[in-house]
Amino acid sequence: MHAEERYSDEEPPSMLWGLDPIYSAFARLYIKDILEMKESCQVPGIFFYKLHPIFKVDVLGTVVCKREREDFFCYGVDDGTGVINCLCWKDEQWKDHSAPVDGSKSQVPSRGGFNPAEQLKKLLHSQRCSSHLDIGDLLRVRGPVKMSRGQREIMASTYYKVSDPVLAVQISWMLEVPQLYRKFYDKPFQFPSSVQGSNAADADGDSASSSLLGRATRLLKDFLQEKAVERFRPYDLLELLDPLVSGTPPQTPAPQDPAATPSATPSAAKRLHALSREALQLLQDEGRVFRRVISPDQVYQVTENDRELHRATSDVIREDCKRAKYSEKGCHVLHILSGVRLRYSRNVSKAVIELVLRRLECNSEIISTSDNHYAVL
Repeated sequence: MHAEERYSDEEPPSMLWGLDPIYSAFARLYIKDILEMKESCQVPGIFFYKLHPIFKVDVLGTVVCKREREDFFCYGVDDGTGVINCLCWKDEQWKDHSAPVDGSKSQVPSRGGFNPAEQLKKLLHSQRCSSHLDIGDLLRVRGPVKMSRGQREIMASTYYKVSDPVLAVQISWMLEVPQLYRKFYDKPFQFPSSVQGSNAADADGDSASSSLLGRATRLLKDFLQEKAVERFRPYDLLELLDPLVSGTPPQTPAPQDPAATPSATPSAAKRLHALSREALQLLQDEGRVFRRVISPDQVYQVTENDRELHRATSDVIREDCKRAKYSEKGCHVLHILSGVRLRYSRNVSKAVIELVLRRLECNSEIISTSDNHYAVL
């Protein structure tokens, strides 16, 4: 357990990811692991499983839900460990409303009964049928993992319906994937010694500060979520971040006196305060924390745990959706942001409101009616 936590806090420098063959391959991971992978602190959109950088995946599962739009299908795929949405864009063939294939109307002379035009139409029809699935069908999909409306989904680069009447494909898949886990995915990638001695040293020199900042940011996120902190001051976190500067194992901080600094030397104290400021700035940019009132006291609010902010946001949507202008489509996120700033605090950012809206939607208090529009249930 401690080894896994250490892996998650020490992701390798981004310039070394290409040395891991899994990075350039479609990883056959279970959907449960895809949903639980931690996102990289260095490059958004890259995820890590046991120190392996994961960019694109290969999934086989049953379609359990389906939504169709003009340009794409959205399939909910279940492989027995979890369900993930797969966004599958329609090909240009879907917009071709040509007449069905008719063998009696041959436009090209054939030799020996072979008609190229007819065979091409049959091929296109077969391809179209393989990309149109219903609930209960078996789907194989490949593509990168993306974040959409606060949820992970697969942006399909290739997808097709799998015909498996005797379950041969599924049985083969169930036998192969555990082998891949044992031989590759569950074994952290070991960089070559030459790279560790030369290139890794250069990479550490270039990315030491960013790696330390990433670990500090992740440490703060885990602490604020685990302890359900609603508000804090920067000096409350100094003891938590001090081990990253001094090199000792991190411990849960106790309440601190503002004048006390855990580090012993002045240089360590400066680095500790600088690390704290940079980590808090990153959390502010992501909308995870904010300052309701700009004052020398420097009190930060935790977005996910600020019940008053959640209540103010919900009230703005509920009251404005009663107006005829917003009753049908709902309120736009910028309109909600403006209302919250008037009602709660002018220092609330768009990133903060988007995080609050995702939380309210997950709690089924509001619903997304269209892109960036929300209404109460």
